[in-house]
Amino acid sequence: MGTILFLIFFPMIIALILLVAKADKLRDVIVKIAALAMAAVSIVVAVQYFKSGGDTFAVHVEAINYIMMVIEALLALYIIIVGIKHKKYLASLFAVIQTPLLMWFELSHGHHIEVGYNMYVDRLSVIMILIIGIVGGLITVYALGYMKDFQHHHAGESDRRPWFFFVMFLFLGAMVGLVTSNNMIWMYFFWEITSLSSFWLIGYTKTEEATNNAFRALIMNLGGGLGFAIGIVILGMVFGTLELSSMLQIGTVYGDLVAIPAAFFAFAGITKAAQMPFNSWLLGAMVAPTPTSALLHSSTMVKAGVFMIIKLAPVLGMSNFAGIMTMMVGGITFLMASFAAISQSNAKRVLAYSTIANLGLIVTCGGIGTPEAVWAGVMLIIFHAVTKSLLFLCVGTAEHNIGSRDIEDMDGLFVRMPRLAGFMMVGIAGMFLAPFGMLISKWAAMTAFVDSGNIILVGIICFGSAVTAFYWIKWMGKLSAIVAGEKNIEQNVHKEETFVHTTLVILTVVVCLIFPLISAFMLVPYLEGVFGGLTSVVLSSGNMIIMVIMVAVIVLLTGIFFGKSKKKIVPIYLAGANMGDNLTYQGSMGKEVRFSLRNWHMEHYFGEKKMNLIGGIASTVMLIMGIGIMVGTLVSLLGGVA
Repeated sequence: MGTILFLIFFPMIIALILLVAKADKLRDVIVKIAALAMAAVSIVVAVQYFKSGGDTFAVHVEAINYIMMVIEALLALYIIIVGIKHKKYLASLFAVIQTPLLMWFELSHGHHIEVGYNMYVDRLSVIMILIIGIVGGLITVYALGYMKDFQHHHAGESDRRPWFFFVMFLFLGAMVGLVTSNNMIWMYFFWEITSLSSFWLIGYTKTEEATNNAFRALIMNLGGGLGFAIGIVILGMVFGTLELSSMLQIGTVYGDLVAIPAAFFAFAGITKAAQMPFNSWLLGAMVAPTPTSALLHSSTMVKAGVFMIIKLAPVLGMSNFAGIMTMMVGGITFLMASFAAISQSNAKRVLAYSTIANLGLIVTCGGIGTPEAVWAGVMLIIFHAVTKSLLFLCVGTAEHNIGSRDIEDMDGLFVRMPRLAGFMMVGIAGMFLAPFGMLISKWAAMTAFVDSGNIILVGIICFGSAVTAFYWIKWMGKLSAIVAGEKNIEQNVHKEETFVHTTLVILTVVVCLIFPLISAFMLVPYLEGVFGGLTSVVLSSGNMIIMVIMVAVIVLLTGIFFGKSKKKIVPIYLAGANMGDNLTYQGSMGKEVRFSLRNWHMEHYFGEKKMNLIGGIASTVMLIMGIGIMVGTLVSLLGGVA
């Protein structure tokens, strides 16, 4: 248990130190040591619970509950004040409702409910801890170099980097607490800290746009938090438990009744995972510095939402309204967000829509609730966390060095920044090409969808997966184009950024190579413990081995032949007289024209406003139908009791 407590409290202590550490060199040393320590202890935790598969911890210290209650009250007071100050009254209203509701429940009923185990670690928790400790730690190291450039570009403004790093490490500690909490009140406490962390980081620059987007994220996450609080009250007062593990066990006994608190918890997960119609908060979060996008809105925070839904999978499924609501919202989000990504040329918005889409696919897997679907969902979590972090961080570096995050401005990036372009191509390949991990996971998800018998979801994953090729291929084509005449500017990249990029590329390849081991020794045992076994093999061992061999061959060939070409670079024909620099040509009327390559983004067909409208309406209908069925279930149950 000591290692788990270390991963919760150590980042929080580091956060407080960084809040007062003003010197760059001191900050660099502290962050690097802290990131290394977190990654190392995360690996220790994985080894520690590898054979046993996990453990439960009682932690019966009454003072902890009261400390959490006081902190929750203070945070609610803070939200009320800033909400009124900025005239965002809905944020204040949510804080006024949910915190007193939960405090009333804790003092009147929850205090008398016996909690056997407040904390636990299982194999899914271990996977999440590895993502938080390793990927999260790498992102904090990357932020050292990035935020120096960021501060340089905002010269004259106050240096708020101590606050930035304080919130990042506070968030990492809260995430570990969230994924290891068995007591739902404890999980709620950490859940709310992650929501506030997102609010603070999105609004970091304090511009009007950043502030508005930060409040949008806070309001939507507080709405999910209200659902979380209501779920806790129902779970405690109806079922007499506050433990997530107990809720999953009694699901087979109470049937549809347990789907009621599960629906509220799933709703909280849907908002945190930025599913439609709540996806606008994640898109607005792209105004934040790139490390924020990578840490909170790609690799870690939004994973809290899908973690919740994956944990709830045994009480969801095709047999109850909570499962149907969850899987349909996820499926609609996956399809519509994939379409919306086609129309985007802003690299961070492409990554944002891709993130929303992939989270939708994970939510769908959790909603289906079969062992095979959960297998696919957890694999998606792993591959997505590593690969998407790499892409977000590469875009941040590119933006600081070429002055734009627009894909259409990445002409000749392979010449200007060859190493970075190569890293980005690895990340993009990992997102949609065979034999890399995301495609493997989608293959498994499609198999699970077919086995579920839901024809609508089968159609959704087929069309949605096909659509991803449009925006990834456009981007990859931009990166792979060789433009003679450009100058190499890669020497301007901070060494911390290059180190993190390289490490994430290695992790992307390694995870693709060892995923059969992850499946055999981590995931399958977890599913056997939760579901009592797999009803069918998701991917045969033969198929897994073939995929690994393909990855190994690609890596080997790339390593042997990369940079070995001796082909002569000749002047480019530019539909006119080449001016000699291979970048401009003499057009009509003797005018010099700079050549450019441009993609067709089909905005008329797949504009984000249109896709968000369709997806938002469809998802809202699913949520309303879920609420209606839930009310009907309650009425029928109450009528039966009467």
